[in-house]
Amino acid sequence: MRTQGKKATILLSGAGAVVGFLFLVELTSGVLQGYYTPLLTDIARHLNIRDADVNWFEAAQLLVSALVVPVLAKLGDMFGHRRILLLSTALTAVASWAVAFAPDFWTFLIAWALQGFYVVWLPLEIALIYSRSQQSADPAALTRRAAGILVAGLEFGVILGALIGGKLGEVLSGKLWLTLMIPAICVSACFLVIWRGVPESPSRTGGRIDTKGFILITLALLLMTAGLTFMRIDGPGTWWAWLSIALGVGGLLYFARYELRQPDPLVDIRLFRQPSMWPVQLTAFLFGVSVLGAQAPLSTFAQTQPSEVGYGLGVGSGQVSLLIGVYVLALLAGALLFPSLVRLSTPRVTLIGAAILVGVGYLLFLPFHDQLWQVMLNMLIAGLGSGALVAALPSAAAAAAPLTQTGMATGLTNATKTLGGSFASCIFGIALASQAAGAVSHSTAGSLSGYLLVWTICGITGIVAAVLLFFVPKLAFGGTLPGVQEG
Repeated sequence: MRTQGKKATILLSGAGAVVGFLFLVELTSGVLQGYYTPLLTDIARHLNIRDADVNWFEAAQLLVSALVVPVLAKLGDMFGHRRILLLSTALTAVASWAVAFAPDFWTFLIAWALQGFYVVWLPLEIALIYSRSQQSADPAALTRRAAGILVAGLEFGVILGALIGGKLGEVLSGKLWLTLMIPAICVSACFLVIWRGVPESPSRTGGRIDTKGFILITLALLLMTAGLTFMRIDGPGTWWAWLSIALGVGGLLYFARYELRQPDPLVDIRLFRQPSMWPVQLTAFLFGVSVLGAQAPLSTFAQTQPSEVGYGLGVGSGQVSLLIGVYVLALLAGALLFPSLVRLSTPRVTLIGAAILVGVGYLLFLPFHDQLWQVMLNMLIAGLGSGALVAALPSAAAAAAPLTQTGMATGLTNATKTLGGSFASCIFGIALASQAAGAVSHSTAGSLSGYLLVWTICGITGIVAAVLLFFVPKLAFGGTLPGVQEG
């Protein structure tokens, strides 16, 4: 018994050292997610594009993220999680340096999209910790505690990144390239942290990559995104845009049928058939619309000058960073309050309430968006609900899945959430590109009618998600575990 206790202590100590290094990795992930947001309007002016075009940056990055997460996670199982973590970090670092020195819109767009490799960091980190804690008394509990620490690092990094980005955007005004070097330096340092401080996972699961499945889903998503791009450029009445979207939807249906026949699929479609699973995955998709797709419109609206177009808050990048800080703190509060609220009611009721908060928060933008305090209040309400969903959706999916497929179920919530955000960014870009009646023709600002449509979509998707959660069997959320956020 004494030998076992000593062994467990050594394991916990080793895991603690690994978590300490990985905390720095998630801190960097948070900086990447928060740093650029208060600078989006400055980036738009630097590239000589309209605010509406900024949404294509997010759409491209989210699309890349949705595609690379399942493949890189699979490669981590096959060849080692640390090795793939190093690879994804190196690719993210190269992309971050390219973002800093991109000379034009298309170079910036490609570099920004390739930055999306960082999204696989947290799944690889959780897998690495779980693999290294297998000889402990309760590896799942140890992994959950580590996940909580990593998510805390992620949220802290978002706040830190937003504050630093907003401040440097004002101090280094006119030297955007210098401001954009900071994330690149952070990711480069992160590579060294992983290389020097993170050991490799001891086990390999083997298996193969479903290459054909990856090609099929890539082509389907590209067709759908291309259709949305054609609509953005040529208008929603363009027939070839609708044809491209229809072909993309058909490709997704063919992909689903193909995956059902595979013994080792890229995405296990069978999970979606379960009555306790499909409402959760659809909720994750709808949640991605607001939590991922609405970030850029909120930033550009806040920095739009009301003296020029008659709407917007006219604040600088520093005040935008404060808005982001309020939202992220609300996210963190919602995630931390979720377990306590579950004890007072039930997981199902709490999730429904969280989705309603998201919907109500964004619908409040429709009448209340003229003052800074109104926008902050709306973001606070939506953030509390979003934080609860961030913490709960992966754990709800894990509890609803078979014991041997909890990792796949949790990964699917991340993938569907990312896809929701990607498509929302494309649609929001189209909405903001249409000029409102009476708008200044030469202005680069998005139209007010476009912003109202964005908030309406985010609000409605939150309410629809709440309705979908009523269809989940009550026992599906029993024994849920603390969830983790994509990062």
